Amino acid sequence: MNFDEFTGTVQHRLELPGTGEAVRATRATLTTLGERIQAGEATDLAGPLPMEIDFYLTGAVAEHGQHFDWDGFLDRVADREGQTAPDDRADAAHHARTVVAVVAEAVPEGQLDQLRDQLPADEGWADLFELVENGGTAAE
Repeated sequence: MNFDEFTGTVQHRLELPGTGEAVRATRATLTTLGERIQAGEATDLAGPLPMEIDFYLTGAVAEHGQHFDWDGFLDRVADREGQTAPDDRADAAHHARTVVAVVAEAVPEGQLDQLRDQLPADEGWADLFELVENGGTAAE
């Protein structure tokens, strides 16, 4: 999957008006995820992704391996997307789930399992993989 296919898929699934919004959602999700997981895991996950996208995981602004919870993750994603309304956390969660589902299509299955192993097993983090587990669609 190349950059245009990746961002086009994100844009289509999120029904965003343009590529810029898709890139912003992708960058916000993967940069924040890159801060949460260990550097080696970020590098492994980034490997199969287009080079324009893999940097979001590996070039984390802050250190890799930070410990923040699901709510902290959503706050960071929303902030990076420029979302400030009270209901923006739900949008950030939907965007993050969608980006991770597209990542899942671009990387070998074992890579995604390693990502899951880097995150706590609580309900919030499990929600990140909801679309992956449901074949790309939201649960009813």
